[in-house]
Amino acid sequence: MQDDLLVVGFDLETRREVHIAEGPPERWKRLGYGGTGQLVCFYCFHGFEAPAGTRVPLVTRGRLGGKVRRHFAHPPGQAPAGGHGPETVWHITTKHLLAAWARSRPGADCVRLEQWTEEHDRRADVEVLLRDGTKIALEAQRKLMTDDGWRARHRDYARQGVVDVWFWRPRVHFPHVVLDEGLPVWFYSVSKREAATSLGRPHTRAHQWWQAPDLSVFGLHHPPCALDELERVTMPLAALGLGPGGAVLPEHLRKRVLDSQGEAQEEAKQRKDGEARYARAVREARDRAARAPAPLPPPPVPAGGLRCEVCRRPLDPLLVKNLRHLLC
Repeated sequence: MQDDLLVVGFDLETRREVHIAEGPPERWKRLGYGGTGQLVCFYCFHGFEAPAGTRVPLVTRGRLGGKVRRHFAHPPGQAPAGGHGPETVWHITTKHLLAAWARSRPGADCVRLEQWTEEHDRRADVEVLLRDGTKIALEAQRKLMTDDGWRARHRDYARQGVVDVWFWRPRVHFPHVVLDEGLPVWFYSVSKREAATSLGRPHTRAHQWWQAPDLSVFGLHHPPCALDELERVTMPLAALGLGPGGAVLPEHLRKRVLDSQGEAQEEAKQRKDGEARYARAVREARDRAARAPAPLPPPPVPAGGLRCEVCRRPLDPLLVKNLRHLLC
């Protein structure tokens, strides 16, 4: 099922967006096409590819566990020509799925859609308040942003103590300044209900790499650095955790990252220990040399020059140690 075939509902009575995962299909059938008609297409009603105020009651299709996931759809013949824009569908649907995911996380205390920051300069797609007081903004970004545009939003959030977590539409280029700021990049596929991110591959172990202040980059690491080679990993959205730092990798991926970093740290320790042993051996050799007695001065040279103690003939200086010729 493609993302652009998905539809978000709008409840004319409660005046809010509705996603199919928020209730049983029997409820939506009662409120949609053939029922009260108060469940209409959000996009048509708000003027996307149709005149604003257009009311198209929705039908419910698919079934739990079936080949096609449950979803809202227009009745036959009542969809706009060409359907709704995939970017619009992705953005609205992703907001609701992120909100539902956040509500299901153990540490979440309050989750609200389309909330302004305290300074009223930024509006989060989904605002999450954790029980420890951390405020998180979940952003569903459907289009490419400039570096300056993204950095301005990120720093506005940071200034107000808000942790911003960005989920990008698949195949959309993201600003690499995100990695420069030390944030991970998340993607979300509505049709697959699947999140994706990238791990940074281990950095090249150049000369004396074990002396680097941060050894984690010599194993798999998340988030990656801006110029890293990347390894893409995918997971169900439900497998992600949510904590004070934002979205959290599933346990099996966290273990894989930590194991990789542990191997690099162990090798670095062995290298440092080897360096320390060598330095200690050099120091001990110098200490022994300093403590050794001074060599005895050479014997005085007789007035007549050096002579063999046996034959008394002149002795070459090279033989002075033995005090005799080789054949004497």
